[in-house]
Amino acid sequence: MTAVGPQRALFGAALVVALGAVGAALYTQQVMDMQPCPWCVLQRLEFLAIALVALPGVLLRARLAQRVAAGLMLLLGLSGVATALWQHFVAASSTSCNLTLADQIVRGLGLDELWPAVFAAYASCADAATRLLGVPYEFWSLLLFAALAAAAAFALRRA
Repeated sequence: MTAVGPQRALFGAALVVALGAVGAALYTQQVMDMQPCPWCVLQRLEFLAIALVALPGVLLRARLAQRVAAGLMLLLGLSGVATALWQHFVAASSTSCNLTLADQIVRGLGLDELWPAVFAAYASCADAATRLLGVPYEFWSLLLFAALAAAAAFALRRA
């Protein structure tokens, strides 16, 4: 096994976790009727971005590719942590999410019109403050983002 073999497995796991998080969000939206707010939608985008930057880490053996992928994944993971914390401690207290940073990013990219089933926000931040298994929904995202950031930091140290 090459020195970057374990790195590739780590990136593969990150890819699966990130895509799984988006799949779980879509499941809870479609089946459990837990409608997303703009901050929820932004977290979906961050998970998809993590999956996107993990992909070269899986496919490419070059150490530089591994380092770049890990560095970007670390930044996106930390960004996701900040987003989840902001959603819980600030946005959930607001009755409107219109024109917040999350709303501006998603609308600015046109994702809500391009792929509304995934990126359209259907609830206000206060309405989206729900729990899954007794834990605030955004804390599940927070946990995954923190784990992905930790994995990326580990990958950076090894690369």
